[in-house]
Amino acid sequence: MTTSKVKDLLDYYLEQYNCPSFIESDPISIPHRFTDRRDIEIAGFFAATFSWGQRKTIINKCSELMSLMDNQPYAFVKHHQARERKTFEKFVHRTFQYTDTIYFLTLLQHHYNRSNSLEDLFLSDSGQGVDLARFHNEFFDLPYAPDRTRKHVPTPLRNSTCKRINMYLRWMVRDDGKGVDFGLWKRISPRDLLIPLDVHVDRIARRLNLLTRKQTDWLATIELTSNLRIFDANDPVKYDFALFGMGVMRPDFE
Repeated sequence: MTTSKVKDLLDYYLEQYNCPSFIESDPISIPHRFTDRRDIEIAGFFAATFSWGQRKTIINKCSELMSLMDNQPYAFVKHHQARERKTFEKFVHRTFQYTDTIYFLTLLQHHYNRSNSLEDLFLSDSGQGVDLARFHNEFFDLPYAPDRTRKHVPTPLRNSTCKRINMYLRWMVRDDGKGVDFGLWKRISPRDLLIPLDVHVDRIARRLNLLTRKQTDWLATIELTSNLRIFDANDPVKYDFALFGMGVMRPDFE
């Protein structure tokens, strides 16, 4: 398939899936329940963190967590007392357990006591662009950060695809007026985002010869994003909708 035909195909499926009907069955539906920017940030961060496995289960577990926060995630994170954390003792999502929940709540409370936005954690030292390695280090900067919790926050330094973090950044940064992504953060440009590389995106990208690296890792994320920039240098990750949608809805695609 020629480059122009690949672009035409991706543009077609982009229009099919980058629309409000996509929201209901996707984890992005969790932050879409809120209107306050900080509620959206926090709900989105948990929804992205929990995004492995079946989407229905992810949404159900996120809903349970939001309920434990009285469906006011920012107010709870900002003002809760240590004794209120016992409420989460029985909350588990796969390998995400009580210890992990408590550290996330502690870190988020610590951060919002110093800053008004989670965007600050993702910025590079220069204040421009994204630095996921710095984000990981900042996230676990508290002296009592549990080692077991680190596996829930990926870093390129471990050669992870960082799929869930890149997806979260797509949600927070992109603003195309389609009603799916939020476009809340303005200090990070869509051109600097990287593709959320999951199994569905990986499979379709390989069939379209957009990804040739054998391993599905950080360098594969870089390769695929670079190839998508050929189609749109200013917003390459918009094609996540097309690749993911084709992977989920068109398992027979050849």
